[in-house]
Amino acid sequence: MSPRTFLRAVTAVSAVVLLAGCNASAKDPAAQNATGPALVLITPSPVGVNDFLKLAVQGVEDSAKKHNGTQKVYQSTDPTSIQQNLAAAVREKPAVIVAVGFNFADALASEAERNPEQKFLFVDSCTTQPFPNVTCAVFREHEGTYLAGAEAGLLSKTGKVGAVVVLDAAQFHRYSVPFGQGAEKAKPGTTLSPLYIGGANPFNDPARAKALATTLGGQGVDQVMGAASAAGNLGVFEAAKQGGFFAFGVDANQCPASPGQVVDNVIKRTNVVIGDGVDAVLGGKSGEVKSYGLKENGISLTGLQPEAPTSQCVVASHPDVLAKVGELRDQIISGAIVVDDPAKS
Repeated sequence: MSPRTFLRAVTAVSAVVLLAGCNASAKDPAAQNATGPALVLITPSPVGVNDFLKLAVQGVEDSAKKHNGTQKVYQSTDPTSIQQNLAAAVREKPAVIVAVGFNFADALASEAERNPEQKFLFVDSCTTQPFPNVTCAVFREHEGTYLAGAEAGLLSKTGKVGAVVVLDAAQFHRYSVPFGQGAEKAKPGTTLSPLYIGGANPFNDPARAKALATTLGGQGVDQVMGAASAAGNLGVFEAAKQGGFFAFGVDANQCPASPGQVVDNVIKRTNVVIGDGVDAVLGGKSGEVKSYGLKENGISLTGLQPEAPTSQCVVASHPDVLAKVGELRDQIISGAIVVDDPAKS
C-alpha cells in the first residue's frame, strides 16, 4: 500500500470515528435515566487542548445537567466532516444542535432550510440569511481587546504595541484595531503594528506566528496581542520569551502556557453563552441574534476575574494597571465609552 493510499484509508476511518462523536452522556448512568432534552454539540475541529472548545463542551454538559437531558459531542476535522456531522446530528432530531465557529455558516444554513423543525444554536457567528430555527450568539471581542490594549499601553516601555492575527479580514480586525485604540487611550502616543498570518493554514501555523512576533519584537514592540489560534499563540509566546517582550492570549487563560511572558487574555466565555442560548431555545425563543460583550459577561479579561491572583498572568502583579482597566471596563458597560466594531466599519 502506497503512503498516499494508506493516508486516505486512515482519513476515512478517522472520519467515521469522528462522525460517531463522543457521547459522554451515554456512559453516565444518571444520563440513562434523563427525561429532559437531547443536546448535540458540533465543533469545527478536534477539541484536544483547544480551551475555547473545551468551554463549549462544558457549556453543553452543564445545560444537559440543568435540564436533566443528554448531550453528545461531534468533533469535525474539515469542511466535509462538518457537513457530515451536521447531517448526522439532524437525523437524531435532538432538541438543540449547537454549532461553534464561523466555519459552519454555509452548511448550517442549508440544514436549517431543509429542516425547519430542527432548532439550532449557532455560536460565535451567524448565517447570512436569518432563519426562524437558528438562534445566533455572537461576541463583541473588540471590547475585551480594547481593555487588553489599555493594559499593553500602561505596561509598554517603548510606546509600541503590536498584534499577530490569523487573517487580514474584518472579523479578525477585532483583535488588532481595538488593541491599538485601547493602548493609545491609556497612554497617548502609543502606536500599533499589526501583522497577519494568512497563507494556506493560518489557524495552525505556529512557525509563521512566531516569525511575525519576532519581527515585531525586532521593531521595538514590547507588547503583542496574539490572536493566532491556540496553536499559533504558542509560537507568539515562544517568540516573546526568546525576544524578551510580552504577549496576550485569547479565548481562555493561556498564561500557564508561558508564565511570566503572557500579560493577560481576552476571554470568550463560550460556556456562559451556550447555557444562555440553550435556555432561550428551550424556552421557546428561537431565531434571535444576541450579542455578548463585557456587560453580558460573555467577554472579559483573566485579570478581571476572581481567579486572577492564581492565573500566572503578568498583570496579576500590577494592581494599579488592573484598577485603571477596571475603570475602563465599567465605562464601556455604562456606555460612557463606545468601542467601535471593526467588522462593521
